[in-house]
Amino acid sequence: MLLAALLLFTLALSATSSKVTYDGRAIIIDGKHKLLVSGSIHYPRSTAEMWPDLMKKSREGGLDAIETYVFWNAHEPARRQYDFSGNLDLVRFLKTIQEEGLYAVLRIGPYVCAEWNYGGFPVWLHNMPGIQMRTDNDVFKNEMQNFTTLIVDMVKKENLFASQGGPVILAQIENEYGNVMSSYGDEGKAYMNWCANMAQSLDIGVPWIMCQQNDAPEPIISTCNGWYCDQYQPPRSNIPKMWTENWTGWYKNWGGKDPHRTAEDLAFAVARFYQLGGTFQNYYMYHGGTNFGRSAGGPYITTSYDYDAPLDEYGNLNQPKWGHLKQLHDLLHSMEDTLTTGNVSYVDLGDSAFGTIYSKDGGSSCFLANVDSGNDKTINFQGMNYTVPAWSVSILPDCQNVAYNTAKVSTQTSVMVKKANVAEEEPNSLKWSWRPEMNEKTILLGKGDVTTDQILDQKEAANDLSDYLFYITSLDLKKDDPVWSHNMTLRVKSSGQILHAFVNGELIGSQWAKNGGERFVFEQNVKLNHKKNTISLLSATVGLTNYGAFFETAPSGITGPVELIGYRGDDETIVKDLSSQKWSYKTGLEGLNQKLYSSPSLKWQQDSFPVNRTLTWYKSSFKAPLGTDPVVVDLLGMGKGLAWVNGNSIGRYWPSFIAEGDCKLEPCDYRGSYDSNKCLSNCGRPSQRWYHVPRSFLNGNGDNTLVLFEEFGGNPSSVNFQTVAVGSACINAEENRKIELSCQGRQISAVKFASFGNPQGSCGSFVKGYCEGSKDASSVVEKACVGQESCTIDVSEDTFGSTTCGDDVIKTLAVEAIC
Repeated sequence: MLLAALLLFTLALSATSSKVTYDGRAIIIDGKHKLLVSGSIHYPRSTAEMWPDLMKKSREGGLDAIETYVFWNAHEPARRQYDFSGNLDLVRFLKTIQEEGLYAVLRIGPYVCAEWNYGGFPVWLHNMPGIQMRTDNDVFKNEMQNFTTLIVDMVKKENLFASQGGPVILAQIENEYGNVMSSYGDEGKAYMNWCANMAQSLDIGVPWIMCQQNDAPEPIISTCNGWYCDQYQPPRSNIPKMWTENWTGWYKNWGGKDPHRTAEDLAFAVARFYQLGGTFQNYYMYHGGTNFGRSAGGPYITTSYDYDAPLDEYGNLNQPKWGHLKQLHDLLHSMEDTLTTGNVSYVDLGDSAFGTIYSKDGGSSCFLANVDSGNDKTINFQGMNYTVPAWSVSILPDCQNVAYNTAKVSTQTSVMVKKANVAEEEPNSLKWSWRPEMNEKTILLGKGDVTTDQILDQKEAANDLSDYLFYITSLDLKKDDPVWSHNMTLRVKSSGQILHAFVNGELIGSQWAKNGGERFVFEQNVKLNHKKNTISLLSATVGLTNYGAFFETAPSGITGPVELIGYRGDDETIVKDLSSQKWSYKTGLEGLNQKLYSSPSLKWQQDSFPVNRTLTWYKSSFKAPLGTDPVVVDLLGMGKGLAWVNGNSIGRYWPSFIAEGDCKLEPCDYRGSYDSNKCLSNCGRPSQRWYHVPRSFLNGNGDNTLVLFEEFGGNPSSVNFQTVAVGSACINAEENRKIELSCQGRQISAVKFASFGNPQGSCGSFVKGYCEGSKDASSVVEKACVGQESCTIDVSEDTFGSTTCGDDVIKTLAVEAIC
């Protein structure tokens, strides 16, 4: 009876409506000013089975809310045909957020950018007569209003707005339109106002926001996006200072290096924002996830969308970032009332140092910032001296004692490793069958589905149903044709991103853009017959453009002209333009249309499989790796293509694309402003070698099927499955604090290094200093930690014994534990 009563009470609480308003200081929920920390998690970039764990780790990391976009092209792939199944189940996602006791911020857009294919717009929209996107155009506005209303009505029906007792406390219309609005002139301004009025008319009972839109009309809240938003000032005094995108790292392109934003700099940006009056901040991303299927945009955005976020692509804690931010969140929340309703005064302490005092009811909380990117500062504040490292913020919740400094990381660093699949007796030797990808009718006979007298943009011809589109024409070449010679070339101008050219069924060459946004000219020698010749050009896109004014008009596929060049003696050149001939179009590939990735009845060749062969399908079976650690497939040796596990697309792969350029060998310096060109790594290696295979895609018992479509030519001999886990955990923390070591679900097996005193170096290369505690640090840590999944250690002389370091040395504990 008691359990039933508690359950009813819990349900009653969850159904209680909340009033969400705002003033010039903060979002107000049920009359209480809130200091809110949020994080972006995009539901299509994970699986529904991952959501509860992601929410749990977000709450444990000190988040109050989860922010997500809504992806129009995923939900309405064809006009008025909707999909909210699987990892597109928006309602289930919002309910999962609510079940973990978190708020939600729903960024409906429906333009999202997000490095998502076509910015989230369905391509059928582009092909509607008379349409112009993101401007005062009735065709576009009708479609946008239809989808926005659909989402709002769906959320209302499930009582998911806070005004109905749900988790959604804020909603967003449009996205970063202020960055491009001037390009659209007066019609852009009219469109922006229409968006605001349309959103308000939907009567959701919670505030609407517009990011990067300083002229958003009342009552819309304008917000900031960027690496740093501490200097942002809201355009109206009656709205709070809000930061909807604090970029925790950066996305990665094919051929690009690995980005990294340090925990120290990210914490500095957050602390400075709250120091200077901010009360809502959202991490973009908190969990980046994976671009499954063909969802990656760009073009040339990788399948991994890890983003160097606090939760990595697979859902593991990205330490020390997650833990360092958690400590900051917990401290900020302890000061919530003072920071959101107290009196505030700012103190310029000179020489790039600044103080802020929040006071209320006789108490106060303070921030001390040193924004000098090179020099530590000793700051005299209220009669006391404080040493504040360069590019850092110290937080004093009582205005006397430093409880946290953004540059001093005391949480563990987790070194992630990939382990072989022990469920396989020979994990590196999968057995393969194969099939050629060759549509003889298309390539040899020149037959497509649609015929025109011009070259079409790939978006128009393929409607984004596939990455692949054949452009096909035939040519009867007489002996007396002026272009005829023994030295002829085929020249094709393409906006890409990839082109494979076939003449009379033979591949004459392939070419792709090194940068996905650049156009290129393909030209290869060609031998033609004095009769009908078939030219088949296979164009492949790798994500459609997702950002910028008029981004939807960016060309895709073969732009033309397509020319036959005859080179004669005496430098005479004859050009025959084929662009206005009859062209037919075939969308997709034969294997894709036959669904080779999921059809068990089709026959595959079992004999010795070919390697380095273009347009080839490979299939193998494998056992699911044991345990619960995240699973990846190592595709080193393959060229470029698409991959499926048990019929589920795990995205595009391109391990042959090497990250070019130079990477600095010295450790990344957190000091100074961050941008996407700072702290890069992985030069000279594949831009992405490992590809996430969610556990929910796998059959735990029995065989699983991996299917690869190889476009360029590769060798699957080395393809294998691995798991991702913490290999070692390191701590380097100052005394007088408690630290935690954890192997995240696995036991600590050994202590490789431990020293209390003044140890030097970093994780993986610690060495002892000239002074140590009297007790053997390794023995102390081993006793507390070995055999445990996690352990807590008091960093003090009481634990490790007195030292001879002297009073001028800040004593630290360095530990490297093996998992």
